[in-house]
Order: sequence, then C-alpha cells, then structure tokens
Amino acid sequence: MKAYAERGKMTNCDACVNYEYDEDYECYCCMVNLDEDEMYRFLSGTQQECPYFRLDDEYAVVRHQM
Repeated sequence: MKAYAERGKMTNCDACVNYEYDEDYECYCCMVNLDEDEMYRFLSGTQQECPYFRLDDEYAVVRHQM
C-alpha cells in the first residue's frame, strides 16, 4: 500500500527521500510499502515519527566528493 498525504499538509514527509510525486494520482505519496498496522498509524496520526524517514539531502554526494 502507498500512503498518500493531503495536499498542502506540511509534515516531515516533505523532506523525505521516499516522498515522491505520483503522476497518476497527481499528488505526492510515500513510496514505502506499509503493512496494515503501519498504514493505520499513519492515517490516524498516532505515530510521532516515521521509522522509514530518510532525509532527501541531494547535496550529500557532492559533500562526500569534496
């Protein structure tokens, strides 16, 4: 299952590498496949931090090369 976020809602998902634009649904979505329990926690907002969060730092490779 893919987790879809509401438009305009600011979360830490906005800075995550797994948060990508889905052209079929015309919105951003989390590309991590969540199981039923994880999807419930995501949609209900009971989980404070995402265990799959990875910072989308596009300059990390450049800093590593310097």
